[in-house]
Amino acid sequence: MPTIKTAISIEKPIFEQMDDLAHELNTSRSRIFALAATEFIQRHKNLKLLEAINAAYDDFPDAKEASLMSTMRSRHHKMVKDQW
Repeated sequence: MPTIKTAISIEKPIFEQMDDLAHELNTSRSRIFALAATEFIQRHKNLKLLEAINAAYDDFPDAKEASLMSTMRSRHHKMVKDQW
């Protein structure tokens, strides 16, 4: 995969922590920053997916619908009660 060089500005303490981590993991700072960016992007995608799932399940029945469903469930139970 082709790589692109870029320049970023970060606070010195973050840079120092990333530099220490790169040495600890015996890899380059660039690799650490790429991994961090990849993880951040994935976390953002997961949050968007969670929001979509929550929106899909946000359509709970209101009180009238819940009452109707309960009545239907009760009637259905009476209809099939002795059939099994």
